[in-house]
Amino acid sequence: MTEAVFRETTAELRTQSVPLAHLSLELGHLYMEDFEAGPERLREHFAEVRLWVDAARASAARRTGGKRPRISTCFLIDDYFTRFSTPAELVPLVLKEAEEAGLVIDYLARESGCAVADRIELAESVRHRLVESPPPGSYGSRPSVSQTGWLANGQRTPSTKRAALGEVRGWQPPQETAARNHSVFMDVELWSEKDGRRLWSCPFLAAVWQLARLGLLRHLGEPVLVPRPWTGEDFPTDWDRLPPLLQLNPRAAAFSAYRTCTLMPNRFLAVEDAVRLILDQTEVDSGALRQVAERSAREGLAVPAAVAQRATYVFYEEPVNATAPEGP
Repeated sequence: MTEAVFRETTAELRTQSVPLAHLSLELGHLYMEDFEAGPERLREHFAEVRLWVDAARASAARRTGGKRPRISTCFLIDDYFTRFSTPAELVPLVLKEAEEAGLVIDYLARESGCAVADRIELAESVRHRLVESPPPGSYGSRPSVSQTGWLANGQRTPSTKRAALGEVRGWQPPQETAARNHSVFMDVELWSEKDGRRLWSCPFLAAVWQLARLGLLRHLGEPVLVPRPWTGEDFPTDWDRLPPLLQLNPRAAAFSAYRTCTLMPNRFLAVEDAVRLILDQTEVDSGALRQVAERSAREGLAVPAAVAQRATYVFYEEPVNATAPEGP
């Protein structure tokens, strides 16, 4: 007699691995206002970025013991907050200006793909993985991030209330949970609601983007935001018809990597500070983390345990006469 054995479906899930480069080097993370400024703005951007690319590559080579590192490049276009022109007009312009600066873009991504890609709600999935760091002495009186849409790195300023016997409590400052001598307190808006529609914030989508570049995003154990090869055909006239992540260079190293480096204007500094806060409070897929740890160990590469520490940046100063629009 055969005895039936029942197992939960989730117990059968396996985390599928993804190829990993040593470094994912982002050559641009611009918004539609940048493109509206004309080809000159792109030209200035790539000319400045080109100065830092060699340094990033040299740093990656040093970490690999002098061996030739596997480095892939990527470029992200904002089609989430605003849409300008069409892929057929915009993408060739980006590729042309990058090439003239001596740069090759291996992967092209749409920012809307960080919200939803291939019908998978990536941003919503990451939202469910947020784990707030409770400040010392807190007792759960603060609403959770799932209710407010705000994530902090410590204790917010308590509201001034009248205590027992009519005593009025004075103002108290906010306090960073992991402060060193003094606090640097941050409170980050992850989304807003308008007309029943959720609008994800720029820092939250950028955090999803970093997790994808680090090879740490999964849906039911399967990789998400997987690159699709470009066939060499004309780019579409509709952004929704452009794949969320497109592999432009067939000889490129893997899209995801042990570490990331992002080259961008210094006006994005506050946004990326917020990204690191989000990454510090995200419970990343344990199977994906284990795979990265095992593979990096086999290659003899040290990878920081903290996910946020795997992301590095180069912030450059834009020319005074350049158009410097504010990111969302």
